[in-house]
Amino acid sequence: MLGWRWGLLLTAGTLLAALSPGPPAPADPCQDEAGAPRGCVPGLVNAALGREVLASSTCGWPATRACDTSDHRRAHPATLLTSAGGTAGPLCWRSDLLSRAPLNVTLTVALGKAFELVFVSLRFCSPPPASAALLKSQDHGRSWAPLGFFSSHCRLDYGRPPGPANGPGPEALCFPAPQVQPDGGGLLAFSVQDSSPAGLDLESSPVLQDWVTATDIRVVLTRPTEAGLPYSYSAAELQVGGRCKCNGHASRCLLEPQGHLICDCRHGTEGPDCGRCKPFYCDRPWQRATAREAHSCLACSCNGHARRCRFNMELYRLSGRRSGGVCLNCRHNTAGRHCHYCREGFYRDPGRALSDRRACRACDCHPVGAAGKTCNQTTGQCPCKDGVTGLTCNRCAPGFQQSRSPVAPCVKTPAPGPTQESSPEEPQDCDSHCQPARGSYRISLKRFCKKDYAVQVAVGARGEARGAWTRFPVAVLAVFRSGEERARRGNSALWVPARDAACGCPRLQPGRRYLLLGGGPGAAAGDRGPGLSAARGSLVLPWRDAWTRRLRRLQRRERRGRCGAA
Repeated sequence: MLGWRWGLLLTAGTLLAALSPGPPAPADPCQDEAGAPRGCVPGLVNAALGREVLASSTCGWPATRACDTSDHRRAHPATLLTSAGGTAGPLCWRSDLLSRAPLNVTLTVALGKAFELVFVSLRFCSPPPASAALLKSQDHGRSWAPLGFFSSHCRLDYGRPPGPANGPGPEALCFPAPQVQPDGGGLLAFSVQDSSPAGLDLESSPVLQDWVTATDIRVVLTRPTEAGLPYSYSAAELQVGGRCKCNGHASRCLLEPQGHLICDCRHGTEGPDCGRCKPFYCDRPWQRATAREAHSCLACSCNGHARRCRFNMELYRLSGRRSGGVCLNCRHNTAGRHCHYCREGFYRDPGRALSDRRACRACDCHPVGAAGKTCNQTTGQCPCKDGVTGLTCNRCAPGFQQSRSPVAPCVKTPAPGPTQESSPEEPQDCDSHCQPARGSYRISLKRFCKKDYAVQVAVGARGEARGAWTRFPVAVLAVFRSGEERARRGNSALWVPARDAACGCPRLQPGRRYLLLGGGPGAAAGDRGPGLSAARGSLVLPWRDAWTRRLRRLQRRERRGRCGAA
């Protein structure tokens, strides 16, 4: 059983035994034999040893015949209460003579940090008081709460009956006043177990954990045993038995160069009491360690590509309370909650480990042959234009030859024979097929009126060859000019001459929206099905929302007969 459970009831005869050295500790109390983390606690110590004691009254301030601070043989300072080896006799603190009520004297000791108390004792050189109160502070003396009372008249002095704990949790009880010992002194002894209900476990009770926590201890001596006046209190040894509060994540406390006590934290924790997770150790929330589970703070899983992370409770719950860390500012071209995939424009190098700084390689897609800069993050394959192949789209596929058009860099290789001979009206050069559509394009009334129709369409799929034409399924989203082809809203077809489509003119991509200004020479040539046509002389431009108002204005001007004037 770990030493953080209550163990034996500490009485006056067992106080020194409780502080005596025990069996040798294991090599690392915070790890088991297999090296796995486990709950650990610092040893039981006298937390008041060597600490400064503030006394509200000390004999010799100013110097008197009985006490003189300038003469160590006649000095009785409060430091004697916490110095090592306090004994009866002249090495006792003594209060000044109390000649009139109130007869209160307080002794306050700051422990330096939070401790989990086991007992408090004060040994008197003179007859112990008939009434005393024991207080604790958890905020370094800013506020105080009672731990227990000692009195021969509990109801009279403190308004509560003497007796054991009756409530569900720990409470400040009133105990009998210390008895005078044969040597003329006495012992005030308090055990936190005496104020706690039986069966209450420190590990599983946050209420009990709060009850035993203290940063400062104060003893208030309120009424002497002897009724005669004047009177002075005298004591030799103040002990505060406890363990440095480290919440089960440290086996010792260390003294900082500035003189502050801090826990030597383990299990990914930090702080004076190991009360929080270290930066980057926030894959699950902080918890106090127990004898059964260390509840270590876990480092975020970022595959070596991030130095910071944050905790997300919703992700933690969705993961079955296993992981809630989110990596921040992933480096080395990685992305994702765990920096576990490559960011856009990069792909995973299968020959390198995920934790390698060069695990993600640039796509390096060809600026002309590729349809975009983003490649498949697993294979590195770039999206190639029609007739283009290669990992980076850097060469023409079999059956295609290079052209001088950046829109369609590879076109089908013509088969030999008289049917493939070119005529002056139908040149083989793809550059002569395409209308420029780059940069800022202004639609004038004259250009608008010359076209048979003006519509906004969304392309549904790739083109399908139908003899001399290629058919593209489209949805007509808006009609600005209908013309002879009777453009209507709804699903329709767009017919493009097969020779133009082979050159990528117009360049139509499924899922994109376009402005079609149809008509011109060859618009009705060939045998095609119902729908719209876009032969040479038509304009097919990627849609811009800013064109809507301009086109509606041109539509109204057409209705007023302005096209004839244009």
